[in-house]
Amino acid sequence: MPTALPRLYAHPFSSYSQKALIALYENQTAFDFRHLEDAQAKAEFDALWPIGRFPILVDGDRVVMEATCVIEYLQLHYPGPIQLIPEDDDAALEVRMLDRLFDNYISTPQQRVVFDHLRNDVDRDPHGVAQARAMLEAAYAWLDRRMRDREWASGEQFTLADCAAAPFLFYADWTHAIDPRFAHLRAYRERLLARPSFKRAVDEARPYRGYFPLGAPDRD
Repeated sequence: MPTALPRLYAHPFSSYSQKALIALYENQTAFDFRHLEDAQAKAEFDALWPIGRFPILVDGDRVVMEATCVIEYLQLHYPGPIQLIPEDDDAALEVRMLDRLFDNYISTPQQRVVFDHLRNDVDRDPHGVAQARAMLEAAYAWLDRRMRDREWASGEQFTLADCAAAPFLFYADWTHAIDPRFAHLRAYRERLLARPSFKRAVDEARPYRGYFPLGAPDRD
């Protein structure tokens, strides 16, 4: 009997879903995309993971939560030609460190600004939003210096860190524009947009741009 494909429960417009999708597309890994706007897929997802954060990957009896862990699992069990986590321990540590940086200091403050916009006026937190924007500015400046002399986040090879960087910088620039003075970071974002795996994810998400609470810009 044929082996069932791993199932990814995700939404195309979700940045963390895109992070996992990039890894799948990089290695042309076959999978069953369980789109969370489908009622049956959503019911399955709710039963599997009551926390409700996506994506999750289901492979047989194994349920893998969190996009980073999904990518780690894929490398272990569905390896392909693109090694997203280096074999060298020190290089792998740097990639994982950068993955956390993009999660915590790009995605988290970006989402804080967006989520605040969704609140009622009386519940908004202008001080928290100002802090989030300041964190984005600090992260942009650090990344701009880092990307001055490299193609990808950890050097010459596309890795897990770039899977994180692509959707997080994509939406961060929509939320808190990357200033032109950060030319190296802006160029990196453009390279990510041109990468076929991320380009595919962006194109699949286009029908849902109306979901963006701040209003999607007419670009990208």
